[in-house]
Formats: sequence, structure tokens, C-alpha cells
Amino acid sequence: MEKTGSSPFARLERTLVGWKNSNSILFLVWLEGLRLRGAWNLWRYDDRAAIIKLYRDYSGRVPDLANPVRFSEKMQWLKLHHRDPLQTVLADKCAVRTYLKERGYEALLCRQIASVSRVEDIDFDALPERFVIKAAHGSGWNLICRDKALLNRNYVHRMLSSWLRQGIYWNGREWPYRDIPRRLVIDEYLEDSSGGLRDYKIHCFNGEPRFVQANSGRLSCGHVQNFYGLDWQVLPFGKDVKPIPEVLIPRPGSLERMIGTARDLASGHPYIRVDFYDVDDRLFFGELTFYPASGLPDFIPDEQDFVCGDMLSLPQSRGH
Repeated sequence: MEKTGSSPFARLERTLVGWKNSNSILFLVWLEGLRLRGAWNLWRYDDRAAIIKLYRDYSGRVPDLANPVRFSEKMQWLKLHHRDPLQTVLADKCAVRTYLKERGYEALLCRQIASVSRVEDIDFDALPERFVIKAAHGSGWNLICRDKALLNRNYVHRMLSSWLRQGIYWNGREWPYRDIPRRLVIDEYLEDSSGGLRDYKIHCFNGEPRFVQANSGRLSCGHVQNFYGLDWQVLPFGKDVKPIPEVLIPRPGSLERMIGTARDLASGHPYIRVDFYDVDDRLFFGELTFYPASGLPDFIPDEQDFVCGDMLSLPQSRGH
């Protein structure tokens, strides 16, 4: 069986990503190239063809979309056949806040400093010394500022402008992102006792939390990502990066609240990942994700893709 992500395309892509992440100019060029690539992709491929191409380029095999068995195949099936309009609201990092307030979860929200649709509307002088800027319509587009005095405002302006010119729908056809307004949200900076911010991601299948993905030291060379059961026993698999089970990520004091809240928010969704932060036992909401890593087969070992596939029952509806 071919190792996940071991195709020549995937290896080349990882190399290029490493280069652009280490050079600010290359990163800006990469962002603009991504936008142009997206326009070409949308013109050339319909949803099904784009999904098959992405999956094949990553894994070296074609997903079975007629009778999906793997978790990654079922993720692609959901993109094509399960389209609940509420998902667009929940994937929007700005609109989801209103939804959570209506559900009684306002206490889980960090302080939002601003929400803008133009970079020119950001008053950097008025911002606190530490803050976080996120693209409400994207995934992974985050600027974490720990010292405003060190911020290269010209570079940041160009990067944020690039975020606003594009979306992430085109590549894996994660349709909830297609109609999200392009906005930037500026949130308060959070930090826990580790000196960074551990995040805890609850993976929920058919409304039920099944396991927790815990990340520590994400912004440092000491990044650890492990998976735990709901009883906080380490699980024998990883996702995207190899687990380091000998490094124990502390059980968060708010774990039971995380699980209960995730169960409530997951109700009615075939699959959803509910993300949290724990700052001195105070619980904060992170985000909601429907297709982590665009649903690509990145479990380690690959057999876990089948195990998680068994956990997920697809809805009967096959309409768009």
C-alpha cells in the first residue's frame, strides 16, 4: 500500500511549501500564484473532476465515490452530495460568533477587536501590542502578532490584501467557503501556561465526539500533535504529522465541557471538528471544520483511514 502523500506531486508540493514558508517574498508570490491557479482550476474542472484530481495527486489513487469506505473518501462524497447551507455560516469565522451567541455560548468567545473587508480599514496604531488577524473566509490564514513593534506593516498589508483577493473553495471544492464574505477578523491574543497556545480539536462523527486531536508548540520547533480518547488515553495514530506518544500533552481542565459543547454543536452534522483552547481552565472556542486537510487521506498509519471511515455513516440524501 502506498504511503499517504508519497506521490511525486505530494513530495514536490511539500518541498515548495517549505521554501515559501521560509521566505516572505516567496510567500507573497506563492499566494498570488495560488489565486491564479484557483481561477484556472475553477474554469477547467467541475466539482467531481477537481475532487478526484486533488485526491489522486495527493495519494496516487482515485477515490471511490460510488461506494466510499475510507474516511477520506466519505469526506469527498460529503463535499459533492451533502450541502447544508448552515455550514457556510459555521465555517465563517465572523458569522459563527453570532450563531454561538444565539446558542448560548457567548462566554466561549474571545474578544474580537475588529472585523473589516479592506486592509485600509485596519488602524494598526490603535491595536494592542499583541493580537491575531484571521481571514474569516479561509483556513490557516492567520497572523499571530506577539510584538507590534516588530511588525513589517508593508509586508503584512500585502499579505492581507492577497487573502482578501482569493478563497480556498477552488482546490478541494470545500463548498461552504464558496459564499463566505471576504473579511478579516482581529482577535485578542491568547496564551496559556505553555507560553504558546495549545489547541484541542474534538472530532465528531454523526453528532458524537469520538477522539481529541491535541497540538502543543505549533509555532515552535517543538510541535507535538497527539490523539487521545475521551478518557485522555493516548491513541496509536496520527494525522498529517507523526505522533510522539511519549510526550504527554496535559489533559485540559475543561475537557468535559469541551466534549459536552462539541456534542451539542455537532448535532445534525455527519462529521464536524470542533476546536477549542484552554487558558488556565477557561474554555475558548476556536473554529468549526467540516473537511480537515480537505478530507485527504493523511492518517498515520493509513489503516486509520478505514477505521474512521467505519465511524462515519453517510446521510441518505444524494442531492446538492
